[in-house]
Amino acid sequence: MHSRPPLISHAVFNTMSGTNATLERFAWLGDGLAAAIWKRETVEEFTSYVQPGHHTLSCYLGGGYRTERAGVPGRYGAPQQLCSMPDWHESQWVVRGHVHMLHVYFMPEHFTRRAVAELDREPRELTLADRTYFENPRIVQLCEALVRQPWDDTGQLLRANEITHEALSELLRSQAIVRRDLRLRGGLAPLVRRRLADYIEQHLAQPITLGELAQLACMSEFHLARMFRVSFGMPPSSWVAQRRIERARVLLKAGKLPLQQIAAACGYADLSHFSHRFSKAVGAPPGRYRQALAG
Repeated sequence: MHSRPPLISHAVFNTMSGTNATLERFAWLGDGLAAAIWKRETVEEFTSYVQPGHHTLSCYLGGGYRTERAGVPGRYGAPQQLCSMPDWHESQWVVRGHVHMLHVYFMPEHFTRRAVAELDREPRELTLADRTYFENPRIVQLCEALVRQPWDDTGQLLRANEITHEALSELLRSQAIVRRDLRLRGGLAPLVRRRLADYIEQHLAQPITLGELAQLACMSEFHLARMFRVSFGMPPSSWVAQRRIERARVLLKAGKLPLQQIAAACGYADLSHFSHRFSKAVGAPPGRYRQALAG
């Protein structure tokens, strides 16, 4: 059993730590993602969450047959049941008997920043649905793979990170909803946003300037920079850098191209620059990343 890690800022983790639950494993998985495996044995205990400020994906690994959420009568947990708890949600749970579960903690921006590339939606439009006990075989499969994966060294954490990102992508596709408080102001027209996103994807191997993007959007550079941040959730330079890293991840996972060719395909000046940028973003150099995923 691991002792409680220091400086944990996730409210759901802290709430669980204040109960009779036993923390079996915990790890920071990179990119601000964290995972914990909990076990509880209790006759009856109440647990409440109030606007935790982060999202949580919960996957029941065992038990839970008499655990229910207040306000959702007659529905009980079970192995392979999932719960999604957004940053804004409030809930009270009645926990009875044996419960064994995986928690994945992540910030709202980790969830929605992939919305442009994966759903053709602005990040500010979406949030995670508040769902109690739903089924998704692919997410369960990924959660179980995450549980089986050791979290002890850099290579193992890289593999766990990849599994978690895939689970969050599936969660985005199945459990994203339009924000209830949505009042869109400013930003780019959807057609312009798509045009810019497509242009960036097609030109990752070449230098991409703010002037080019502004000309494509028929805006001044100053205005484009402001509207891009609103619609993409980050400045143009950060979006391009993120997409280059994602392209590099895909090519490295394929395991075929030499590193020098991958660097060129992703717009890096040379292998040294690629290695530096990739290591800073991912936590390991490209060769180590490829080796870890192949292991």
